[in-house]
Amino acid sequence: MSDVKKVVLAYSGGLDTSVIVKWLQETYNCEVVTFTADIGQGEEVEPARTKAQALGVKEIYIEDLREEFVRDYVYPMFRANTIYEGEYLLGTSIARPLIAKRLIEIANETGADAISHGATGKGNDQVRFELGGYALKPGVKVIAPWREWDLTSREKLMAYCEEHNIPVDFANKKKKSPYSMDANLLHISYEGGILEDPWAEAEDDMWRWSVSPEAAPDTPTYVELTYEKGDIVAIDGEPLKAHEVLEKLNKMGGDNGIGRLDIVENRYVGMKSRGCYETPGGTIMLRAHRAIESLTLDREEAHLKDQLMPKYAEVIYNGYWWSPERRMLQAAIDETQKNVSGVVRMKLYKGNAIVVGRKSDESLFDESIATFEDDAGAYDQKDAEGFIKLNALRLRIAAGKGRKQS
Repeated sequence: MSDVKKVVLAYSGGLDTSVIVKWLQETYNCEVVTFTADIGQGEEVEPARTKAQALGVKEIYIEDLREEFVRDYVYPMFRANTIYEGEYLLGTSIARPLIAKRLIEIANETGADAISHGATGKGNDQVRFELGGYALKPGVKVIAPWREWDLTSREKLMAYCEEHNIPVDFANKKKKSPYSMDANLLHISYEGGILEDPWAEAEDDMWRWSVSPEAAPDTPTYVELTYEKGDIVAIDGEPLKAHEVLEKLNKMGGDNGIGRLDIVENRYVGMKSRGCYETPGGTIMLRAHRAIESLTLDREEAHLKDQLMPKYAEVIYNGYWWSPERRMLQAAIDETQKNVSGVVRMKLYKGNAIVVGRKSDESLFDESIATFEDDAGAYDQKDAEGFIKLNALRLRIAAGKGRKQS
């Protein structure tokens, strides 16, 4: 007899999680609560309600979390200019802490004994969901069906659906997308199919949000982004909420062929994985944020922040959003953003997001000092001689002692 009476499941309404509902009911003889989050995946989420009802689910949560997702997760991450392994903008990673948080909150609201998810035992998402769950509710039980059942292929899942009369769309059951995809307002990821061969080029019709750079318009698009304390608050002077900013930049970037990425990354569970990512708005945001910081951050502050970023990226990628080290790093990052305000002008053209202008009332750029023209005594160039000699002192001493310099 299972001690689990009620489980909250992260439910998409697709094949895997529909099977999981029935599997949980049968295996654990428990009540299932479904939670479906709209985080900008671009698909209608309301049909999940009908599917869950058909499976006998009585407590169904469907929530629009787009604003919270961008405001409280994406924006804080972009204040750090965060990229994993030099390229990946962490679109999947940053969505998981929010979903984990709501799973736990709903478990508390409904008196559930456990939470469940549809992540496989090979990927990073199982780690992210579960680390979040344990951080927020230490005693929670986590049920990960992919680590327990023997339904190890799509064919077995489909057979299970037919055997148990699970209401999945069978009209296209013989047509399978060659890719495993995950989407939210920040990105779409693509894995599987021909992408499992790192040498194979992704098919052009795979991409959903962007045209190819070759097919992008021959005329560039200009856009001005207004920043307040490190976050974009307006586009071309129009105030927008966080999720509205990302929606608009996704459209502008995608129309101009911006944001495609093809990488082999190191998963936290140990294996390498080849994936393609489409992050048009995020690509623009990263370039623009670095541009406004270049005006407003002190040199040592900026350089130290850049040294912290790889660790911060690793913390998010590995699923430690709710950890003390992430909070510590976030506090340091947010402290640097107090003066990161102003406007950045971007030129979007054939796959490129190009910074063409930046201005700020908090700018540390002093034209009277930096000019190549007559600076009227603002900077005494003779001062550089002593500066250079002092910084060369240890090198001169070592060379004078005959130390090898090459």
